[in-house]
Amino acid sequence: MEPGEYAPVPGCTDLYYLDTDMYATANYGSVYLLDAERPAVIDTGLGSNREYLFDALDDLGITPEFILPTHVHLDHAGGAGFLAERYPDATVLIHESGVEHLVDPSRLVAGTKAAVGDQWQFYVEPEPIPEERVEPLSGGETLDLGDRDLDVHHAPGHAPHQVIFHDRGDDVVFTADAAGIYVPQLDTIEQTSPPSQFDLHGCQDDADMIRDLDPRYLCFGHFGPREFDDGMLAGYKRTLAEWVEAVRQRREELGDDEAVLDHFAEHAPQELIDVWGERKAREEQRMNTRGVLGYLDYMEKQGETI
Repeated sequence: MEPGEYAPVPGCTDLYYLDTDMYATANYGSVYLLDAERPAVIDTGLGSNREYLFDALDDLGITPEFILPTHVHLDHAGGAGFLAERYPDATVLIHESGVEHLVDPSRLVAGTKAAVGDQWQFYVEPEPIPEERVEPLSGGETLDLGDRDLDVHHAPGHAPHQVIFHDRGDDVVFTADAAGIYVPQLDTIEQTSPPSQFDLHGCQDDADMIRDLDPRYLCFGHFGPREFDDGMLAGYKRTLAEWVEAVRQRREELGDDEAVLDHFAEHAPQELIDVWGERKAREEQRMNTRGVLGYLDYMEKQGETI
């Protein structure tokens, strides 16, 4: 798809995904438009290209009743405030630990700037959402969209404020980042381990939760939908463990975190550079390395090993 275009999710009813041209990388940012009796938008993109989302909703004749960011990381929730402003009757739902960040995004912005470095050029300052417009989720709820339901599952490994949604009717799971970043050109899943709350074992548990749901389709937060493949998710668990171990070993060898960050940025996999472009691939490696270093520090403070 071209930036701003949308397409139906194969095998699903009145469900579309939109390319928001995130980070100027084709199909990197996927937003899902669910034209139910009570329509919903699942994830909202950075907000920087919000006109793509507005135009798609207008074109489809959708007036969302629910705005459902899977978590508050700005590549998923950055557009939530702009969307809430445009649709004043819509309710925003987010995990209870993320509510404060949508109401007052100042700390979230500061943390994002520290995490993404030069990539901040692709972001915009998010619009705060009035507290009375935001309702908390804890996991275990079922959202009634009229002609279908969405089951809510807490998935805190990537971030403690992350949830995933399961539409049992179409048997599709909206994975957020709980299943990693799917790269369709390579038909593989890449790790995502951003600071500051990445948890290896939590991420692996989240992958197992999705495997237990055994859906027909996975709607990834990046690069769109794919048929479910249990072996691919099992492989993602190994990818995460191997990635964390690689960072741990390089830190032990170099003894300097800046040198570790530089090493992994400079040695970004060539296949990702070919697909995403050099800038995005190297910055992604740097951010993911920073998240693992923070996780290793946390584990050391807890007296635990990976």
